[in-house]
Amino acid sequence: MAHFARKALEEIGLVSLWNSSADVKLLCTQRFVRLFAYGGSTLILVAYLDALDVSKEKIGLFMTLTLIGDTIISLILTLFADGLGRKAILALGALLMAMSGVVFALSGNYWVMLAAAIVGVISPSGNEIGPFRAIEESTLAHLTPAANRGDIYAWYSLIGTAGTAGGMVSSGWVIQYMRSKLDWDVIKAYRAVFWGYAAFGILKFLLSIALSKHVEAEKKHIPAEDPETAPLLGDGAEEAEPQKSYFKLLLPEISAESRVIVANLCILFALDAFASGLAPLSWVTFFFHERYGINEGKLGTLFFTTSIIAAASMLLAASIAKRIGNIQTMVFTHLPSAIFLALIPVPNSLPFAMLFLILRSCTQSMDVAPRSAFLAAVVLPNERTAVMGLFNVAKASSQSLGPLITGILAQHRLFWVAFVTAGTLKAVYDLGMLAVFMGHKTYEDRAEEERQAEEEERLREGEDPNER
Repeated sequence: MAHFARKALEEIGLVSLWNSSADVKLLCTQRFVRLFAYGGSTLILVAYLDALDVSKEKIGLFMTLTLIGDTIISLILTLFADGLGRKAILALGALLMAMSGVVFALSGNYWVMLAAAIVGVISPSGNEIGPFRAIEESTLAHLTPAANRGDIYAWYSLIGTAGTAGGMVSSGWVIQYMRSKLDWDVIKAYRAVFWGYAAFGILKFLLSIALSKHVEAEKKHIPAEDPETAPLLGDGAEEAEPQKSYFKLLLPEISAESRVIVANLCILFALDAFASGLAPLSWVTFFFHERYGINEGKLGTLFFTTSIIAAASMLLAASIAKRIGNIQTMVFTHLPSAIFLALIPVPNSLPFAMLFLILRSCTQSMDVAPRSAFLAAVVLPNERTAVMGLFNVAKASSQSLGPLITGILAQHRLFWVAFVTAGTLKAVYDLGMLAVFMGHKTYEDRAEEERQAEEEERLREGEDPNER
């Protein structure tokens, strides 16, 4: 019985998480805290701006400009994260997150909040924005053996999704309590949520500074040249390679082979992200709130349920990926969710709309852990932070256009078009991933094949010629 229980725990990756380092556990805890805050604010972001008499078109513009600003800041921070220090960048991001929460809690001015959302960290979609995920996933990759990465990424994703679920249900029922029991007006109740958002930013800062030095990437040093042994002008000095500046040494080097892979992935991820931008979580929650009149408490419970289902499905994805591979798992689990997303607005019935939303949640996150494991293996270790940052930039740039388009469609009572288009584009992305990367071998796969070939060659050379 004990053996069976251990095998079950190994299958779902819990043994790998338990045996991981303290830094891995701290990174997972940070993600829970961050996504809890994102979930709480995302539930009411559109409703808060709507309560401040902001038009749906301007709400869409707000979300678009926020994503564009976050894209630029994320690119800068992730490019220099390994050079300046991952721990420092994570701590800085946490402080910006807290700052933006305070501004949203104190100000009702559209442009002030927009500036805070761009410079700070406010998630319009309930998903990852800012530099956090790229840095954390790169760090997890170098803290974790390749064989255990799928398990760790599955739990990392599950914990984050559980955080979003907890944040949404807590925010919904706290607002419901403040409005019904304390007689607070809706704006005051919404602002209380943003005070909580700021508090979680401070908590994330404390978790960031608790990380050890092991999370940092290997530093590149400028070689010190001895002036007495340096070649004189005309004595080979003109042939010496010019030394790189400190600024250039902070930038990562990406191999030519990786550039081709990164370019293909950026195109596919951009397509998927644009589709996600058409139906971000904040717009989906507002769709159910406006079309069916669901109050904040019940709305929070609905999306808590879908998030918990999505979180639980991630463990199954890790198990499937061990058997059929990361790419196949990504495609065959994500494709059904794209179809159900397109079907959500079709029936003019709350039960059927909720059914399609729940069915979508059963598979929508099953591609997350396999994708992270694939990305960690498909590029070289020294490239991971920058490459994952580039992926985030490509996704955020494409996603930024979606909310504005959805806002315009919502203003003209064409909300359903956004859902149908998003689902269709996501299906195209899935088929594209399968076509381009089916059977693709990672660096680690090729290294293992070369090692086995060398071992076989040594065995052949060691054979007695008379025995051949």
